[in-house]
Amino acid sequence: MLVPRNLKKALLEAAKDTPVIMLNGSRQTGKSTLIQGLFRGSSSPEYVTLDSLVTLDSALSDPQQFIENLPDRVIIDEIQRAPELMLPIKYSVDQNRRPGRFFLTGSANVLALPKVADALVGRIEVHTLWPLSQGEVRGVRESFVDTMFATTALKHGKSFRLPEMIELMHTGGYPDVLNRDSYARRKNWFAGYINTLIERDVRDIRNIEQLTVMPKLLQLLASRAGGLLNYSDLSRSLAITVSTLKNYMSLLELLFLVVPIQPWFGNIGKRLVKAPKIYLNDSGLLCHLLNLDHKALSNSPSLLGAVFENFVVMELMKQISWSNIKPRLYHFRTESGNEVDIVLEAPDGRIVGIECKSAVRLGSGAFKGLSALKQLTGKKFHRGIVLYAGNETLRFEKDFQAVPISALWETFSGNAPPLSS
Repeated sequence: MLVPRNLKKALLEAAKDTPVIMLNGSRQTGKSTLIQGLFRGSSSPEYVTLDSLVTLDSALSDPQQFIENLPDRVIIDEIQRAPELMLPIKYSVDQNRRPGRFFLTGSANVLALPKVADALVGRIEVHTLWPLSQGEVRGVRESFVDTMFATTALKHGKSFRLPEMIELMHTGGYPDVLNRDSYARRKNWFAGYINTLIERDVRDIRNIEQLTVMPKLLQLLASRAGGLLNYSDLSRSLAITVSTLKNYMSLLELLFLVVPIQPWFGNIGKRLVKAPKIYLNDSGLLCHLLNLDHKALSNSPSLLGAVFENFVVMELMKQISWSNIKPRLYHFRTESGNEVDIVLEAPDGRIVGIECKSAVRLGSGAFKGLSALKQLTGKKFHRGIVLYAGNETLRFEKDFQAVPISALWETFSGNAPPLSS
């Protein structure tokens, strides 16, 4: 199943004015397919993959000569396997700054590696490809994120039942998983995927001694998805030092498997808890790590709530990658106990708060955290939204609205009516 990706437009625009375009993302999200499909015919760059041992050996033995021997426009796949190529690429670009010369893909964030981060400053545009969004699966370009900062009310379309929602979250967005029609086949895919990442990609980035700790760490993080990151507690649970744990955590972040969300500060200072919240890059992967089938997810409200929140966070992360506004995503939590799952902050300072509720009905306290955020941010507060598992769109106050989770992928240009005064 070849699915058009909503990030394609941004990549094509970058190729018009930027010499090096980098497409990051975890393995098997479709990076190679997307980057090779940007151009057709004679305009297509030549494709080179460092997954080929012969090509990789050539790149590592003489990086400068390797780059000099490439054509003027080229795709280099899995660049994290040879970060030594970055300086020769910089030299080549400095000799010829024509846009769209190098297209790089990486299953790890190679720009975060030592001695690489500064090599291509001013010469590169970086994008991240996450697993498929729900809009991409349906063939639409969602604009929920941008609509959040418009003056329109959200409006959802068809009704969405809880079993359907559980199926979507349990499957996730990895293209290969979506092509498998049974729970057993999906489970086998995820198991092989994790083994490949640990045995291969982790070794590509850094030589670590205790590889057996990595699957345990992933499972432990999955059990705490949506919670505050506590290094001391995690290190005790795994019987490793905090410094070792931080090293392993950085690896999982480099591989785009773990997504930390920083707290929103503003001018609030010490009233806010400073720890990030931690999420997995895909709700299907999260369910696999927790060994949850559909029934287990349905029968455990706490687990359902955690998976629901993880699902929403990652759908928003995907949409931000092609958003026009490009807000930053945070969480909000005060020491007094008020919290909002997601805070979107636009470049102009406007704030949107989003709460995630996996229940089909909302209680009286659904907007408590959003009210606290509004009071704290004043005129910067643009609106508060509760995404929930029900089917009705509800208005509570001028700035507060509850909408079904399906609004995430049913909101796109022209979909929403003007806000009533």
